[in-house]
Amino acid sequence: MGIKGLDHVNINTSNMKDTMSFYTDLLDFTDGFRPPFDFPGAWLYAGGNAVIHLVFSDSEPNVISNPVDHIAFEATGFEETKQRLENENWEFRCSNVPDTQIRQIFLVDPNGVKLELNFKF
Repeated sequence: MGIKGLDHVNINTSNMKDTMSFYTDLLDFTDGFRPPFDFPGAWLYAGGNAVIHLVFSDSEPNVISNPVDHIAFEATGFEETKQRLENENWEFRCSNVPDTQIRQIFLVDPNGVKLELNFKF
């Protein structure tokens, strides 16, 4: 397994308009391609990479207790990583990103931080 670098941060928000304006108007991120997930959101790009993933919620504004949902890393060695986690009896789940060449492994660190490992195939 090899971690190549930080891929993105995922933020949950119930304040879509102000959040989009903050990142795109104030900080110059670009709203760009997002796979056709079955939930609303946006991917914001910097330097050609989608570094902030937003997930839009219908809850009351400012009531999301933990807006940072997960931290994602670009990784290599999907099968090796999966095997290592299985050997260590570490709980995880796998997913494929629709309309992309990305496989994912989700797991939680000992502090309760959700991690997403992204593998290109």
